[in-house]
Formats: sequence, C-alpha cells, structure tokens
Amino acid sequence: MNGPYKPGTPCWIDLMVPDQQAALDFYCDLFGWQGEVGPAEQGGYSVCTLKGRPVAGIMKASNPDGTVPDPMPPTVWTTYLSTDAIDPTLKAVTDAHGTVMMGPMDVMDLGRMAVVADPTGAVFGLWQPGSFDGAGIVNEHGALIWNELSTSDVPAAAAFYSAILPISTAASHMPGAEGYTEFKASGRVVGGMMNLDKTPPGTPPNWLPYFQVDNVDDIQAAAVRAGATVLAPAFDMVAGRMAVLADPQGGPFAVITSTVTEQPA
Repeated sequence: MNGPYKPGTPCWIDLMVPDQQAALDFYCDLFGWQGEVGPAEQGGYSVCTLKGRPVAGIMKASNPDGTVPDPMPPTVWTTYLSTDAIDPTLKAVTDAHGTVMMGPMDVMDLGRMAVVADPTGAVFGLWQPGSFDGAGIVNEHGALIWNELSTSDVPAAAAFYSAILPISTAASHMPGAEGYTEFKASGRVVGGMMNLDKTPPGTPPNWLPYFQVDNVDDIQAAAVRAGATVLAPAFDMVAGRMAVLADPQGGPFAVITSTVTEQPA
C-alpha cells in the first residue's frame, strides 16, 4: 500500500493483551512478523512489520495512568476505519446512536484516533492519518486481507456505517455467499458483514480480522502447537479455505487462503 486509504476503508488493526511479549512471540512466529516492545514514551506500543512494512499493532492492556486494569478487558483485535476528519465523524457517530468510547486524541504526528461502538455494540476504531496511513502491506501471506462485522442487526448496522463514513452496502453477488453483505468505499469492496446467527451462541457483535496465509491447515496446526484454540476448524468456503482461531490469550482472528482473484486494498 502506498498513499492513504480511502475514507471508510479498514486501514489498521491492533491488539490489546495482558502479556504483550507473549503476543509478539506468538504472532511473529506464526506470520513471520518482526516486532518488539516499543519505547516507554509511546506506551510500549509495538508496530509489527512484514518485509519492512507495518502490518499490525500490539500493546499491553493498561489504564491511561499506566496501571493494570481490573477487571482486565477482553483480548480482541480492533479494526480501524480511515477517515479524513475524525471530529465530524465522531459527531456523526453520536448522531447515529453510536458511542464514543475513547478519544479523539493525537498520536504524535502519526494521526488522530478514537475508539467507538456502533449501535449494536460492535467496537471499532477511527484513524485520521497524519504521517502514518496504516498497514503498509496487505493481501499477502501474514498480512491483513479482510475485515468482517458480525452484528445482531444487519440493516441497522448498514444504516449506521453509511451515515458516519462514505460507505455503501450491498448484498454479495458471489455464488454461495447468499445473505452476506459487502461494504464498499469509493465503489470498491473493502469489508463484509453477516448476522450473528452464523456465529457460536453468545458471540457479541464484533469486527474480525482475516489474515492471508499460504496454507490454512499448516497455520492452524502451528497456532495450536503455540497454544491457540480452534474456534472453527479449517474448511472450504466460497472465497477459499479458512479457519477461525483464538490466540493463547483469547484474541479471535481468522486465517484464509483466498481464491478470490481481486482483493480489496
């Protein structure tokens, strides 16, 4: 990726975990990333890289004052959607009955961020780029390829995201993907959405990142050897072969060997 992402496009993901070093070890070994605990003045935030380009962030769960949260928040990946102007976007979030959970805040000269929740409770981030646009490599082995919203109310979620960002939604026309909804930004498919009834009972609304891998079965086996849990064993589906896993600290993510010839950037 060169240059900024179109507004409404997933542009970055990061993970907040109780044990940052353990998460770095797990994902770097699994996907071939490079990463280390960042400097104290940046809260230890780690920008993981692949082929020298940023792919994801990993940070230690902590309160704003640096103390350990009690209770500890769930270990989850946060998907960030790109925006040209974060303050008007946040106003649109509240006008559309979403919730601002954190921010807005400047991240040095890198950009501005906020974390919000849609009206169904799915949490996601907003990123207004400064010197940092987001993921510098996508759609390759070990890199982000897809972001998917599972929600309790697809029509309400579609209306919300279209109200806050220049995003449109449409039913997928891919054979075998009946009932699946696509997000589009600037006319390009950039993510997907499905109803929670396709997920295990009790799953809350959420955004799930997918990583492209050369061989899903090998990655699943390697993840299990490293302490991960299999949430959905490797299976063939309309877009390729995929599996849903949870890292050793409980963070869910998907891996896929995509057979779709054109992937969103």
